[in-house]
Amino acid sequence: MRMMSLCLFMCLLPIKALADDLVVFAAASLKGPLDAIAAPFENVVVSYAGSGTLARQINQGAPADVVLLANAAWMDVLVDAQSVTDPITFVGNRLVVVGQPDAADVALTPDGLANGLDGGRLAMGFTSSVPAGIYGKAALESLGLWHTVAPSVVEMDNVHAALNLVARGEVPLGIVYQSDALIVPDLKIVAQFPQGSHPDIAYYAAITAASDHPDAQSFVDVLRGPTAKEIFDAAGFCTDARWC
Repeated sequence: MRMMSLCLFMCLLPIKALADDLVVFAAASLKGPLDAIAAPFENVVVSYAGSGTLARQINQGAPADVVLLANAAWMDVLVDAQSVTDPITFVGNRLVVVGQPDAADVALTPDGLANGLDGGRLAMGFTSSVPAGIYGKAALESLGLWHTVAPSVVEMDNVHAALNLVARGEVPLGIVYQSDALIVPDLKIVAQFPQGSHPDIAYYAAITAASDHPDAQSFVDVLRGPTAKEIFDAAGFCTDARWC
């Protein structure tokens, strides 16, 4: 099964990524700014997915040089397996609730959420594996809302999938990152979770133990440089050490 998964993944990679390119596995929520940051590197190929999916692929031997995850626990899985070395934090985010542009602001109370959902569903990432879903469940639990809203939750395999459900009008509300809310201009942030209601949302970068690519360290260094800071800030991420 491990060999089949690896072969399937390698077949899905662009052909040129199997040669001398720097292969980066990155959390789906990084796509917009990371594409801009990677653009000056002519040899960078980025594969986006949920952090849990990426961590499992790397532990199964997928050929990545750099991995960027949105959750400390998944990076710890890679560290414990000795699949990466010396991870660093490079950016942060905030957690928000989004709705349609004409939606009213939502109070983060049982009645407030019920009114906002109006019998509909709440989209979020998988609460067991997708970082945005993990943070979202933690925030709802800390505010005493999880048991009330859990029957209405629809879980998706990454945060962008949850965002798209709201964008298509299939659900009235979704829990996503602040940066995701800026991707779809027609959506509105209707609530923002208090900073202390969930663990700090930080993104982690590491070079894989199997990589010997000469540009791997340079790419990681760029993520903390001034150009990347401007790009991340403009995209709604947090480059402040306090993660907003």
